[in-house]
Amino acid sequence: MTERPTPAISERTAAFWTGGANGELLIARCQACGWWLHPPLPVCRRCHGRDIRPEAASGHGTVWSFTINRYQWSPSMPPPQVIAEVELAEQPGLRLLTSVVGCDEVTIGMPVRVRFEQAGDAWIPVFGP
Repeated sequence: MTERPTPAISERTAAFWTGGANGELLIARCQACGWWLHPPLPVCRRCHGRDIRPEAASGHGTVWSFTINRYQWSPSMPPPQVIAEVELAEQPGLRLLTSVVGCDEVTIGMPVRVRFEQAGDAWIPVFGP
């Protein structure tokens, strides 16, 4: 397994980075209109509501786009790495920039499910088939 760098955790992003400890992909959601927001924002861009709270998403999605990184950016992360934009099932346009792991061939439109890899106090959401 790759040892991932620990992300900076802020008050606004804490739920996203730590939800994986309980197996949950926590995404910010507007309580007024139900719109999912990623990255988390203090105000809903759809209705301008301010009651934004983390909620568990299903963790299901599809690969929207991807690239294969062949450059070793970190000594603990040997290439190749599949870097992908995954669109979550909850809402069109709700996408995460992530890694796809555990498969030899990635395709656009491929169904994926969240997994988590621990990095310090964070649980990094990655996706696999």
